[in-house]
Amino acid sequence: MHPHLHTKDNIACEEVMTALEECHARGFLWKSMGMCNDAKQQVTLCLRAERLKRTAKNREAAKAKRDKIKQKWAEIEENS
Repeated sequence: MHPHLHTKDNIACEEVMTALEECHARGFLWKSMGMCNDAKQQVTLCLRAERLKRTAKNREAAKAKRDKIKQKWAEIEENS
């Protein structure tokens, strides 16, 4: 399963998500015969790449915040 497709975080994957939706719109038989598997795989790969970008960005922001807090504590310890 994948998360909700059309969100602000997944804008870069819009084209492949649209292709998957068009494939699914062709009907149940089309989906059940595996004709949409390639489109689904492309969506999965794109969403994974976007998630990895977000986690790297969040990790950097958290590291910067931790460093700032450590610096503040060092200043407090110096002045105490």
